[in-house]
Amino acid sequence: MTSAGSDHDGPGTGTEPEPEAPAWLADDADPEYHLDGRAYPLTDRRFRDVVGSFASGLTVVTADTPEGPVGVTCQSFASVSLDPPLVLVVLARSSRAWPRVREAGRFCVNVLAEHQQELSTRMASRGVDKFAGVGWTASPTTGAPRLDGAVAHVDCAIDAVHEAGDHDVVVGRVLALAEGPGGADAPPLLFHRGAYRRLG
Repeated sequence: MTSAGSDHDGPGTGTEPEPEAPAWLADDADPEYHLDGRAYPLTDRRFRDVVGSFASGLTVVTADTPEGPVGVTCQSFASVSLDPPLVLVVLARSSRAWPRVREAGRFCVNVLAEHQQELSTRMASRGVDKFAGVGWTASPTTGAPRLDGAVAHVDCAIDAVHEAGDHDVVVGRVLALAEGPGGADAPPLLFHRGAYRRLG
């Protein structure tokens, strides 16, 4: 789900050229997809297009580090367990932010509201001061930035990390929860088929 040249695990520009087939397509059992009764090789682009049919919310994973706050846009977020309370986020191993989050050991998942499209794009970029002009307060539990205007904040401690191809599945033990100013009725920012969406 990560776009080339970006520091995130969420929406890309949708303009990247079709990549060459990955090396694993040379295996005896080549992955393929079917259209109009014909089989085609499974390219990276086709994989993204089909998986992108699943609409998701968008989050920004933040952490407090000795060098200052860090944040990264993350499309892959889900609840895992109620007892104990666990969630997961999936972060690219190539991300510049993820090693700093991992070193911090604690993080906050900020669920973005529908008006925070620009913030999502900013936190997915490299070479910019991601927090310049961005309102936030430090979580009293983790110290991680809770972004102003977000629908919800989920503060976590890293419980486990599982390698999954070019990403890491990060399981977080929930330490604290908070709703944003709009409460449970605040509309979230969505992403579907390579574009930002809204409910309704």
